[in-house]
Amino acid sequence: MTTMAATAPLPFEHQPPMGLRERKKLKTRIAIRRATYRLIAEQGYEATTVEQIAAAAEVSPSTVFRYFPTKEDIVLTDEYDPVMEAELRARPADEPPLASLRIILTGAVAAILENEPEEMHLRTRLMLEVPALRARMTETMADTSQLLARPIADRVGREPDDLEVRVFTAAVMAALREALIHWGEHGRRDDLVAVVNRTLDILEGGLRL
Repeated sequence: MTTMAATAPLPFEHQPPMGLRERKKLKTRIAIRRATYRLIAEQGYEATTVEQIAAAAEVSPSTVFRYFPTKEDIVLTDEYDPVMEAELRARPADEPPLASLRIILTGAVAAILENEPEEMHLRTRLMLEVPALRARMTETMADTSQLLARPIADRVGREPDDLEVRVFTAAVMAALREALIHWGEHGRRDDLVAVVNRTLDILEGGLRL
């Protein structure tokens, strides 16, 4: 989701260091993603082809597929997951896991809205309009859930595939997904950070209605 400079793509404190090769890869990923969003805004999602994206990004179609296996992944994939994992590991060991995830997730949402609001709005609209994107979003959030399960498991002295750990992280990511969908369905008028906080309040309150 990033549109920031390749040398400093993420506004988090604990960014993993990047060498020249990694910066070049990130620059290419950003170019492909920017071209994709520009074309989709101009002509729609279905009309936009990988060949057009490659030409607009000045790379080959094979390069596009090397970075993004599907067109859906271009829209949905970002560089935030490994940084969120690093940030999660850097949180105080005695901090409740849900409190840590709240800080990480709301921080990521706030950063995205500050640095790339137009892409965030377009992406959310597309998730509502394109069934393939919505389905792929569920898959990518499941991957993020598994990634974040590792530092959570380490903190509580369990294995990452422990059922309770998996349910915990999966529930948080599913709640985030519903927060994004709710925000999009209501015209993206509300403060998304507040919506995410409200969603996590529901989990923290024990799912009481």
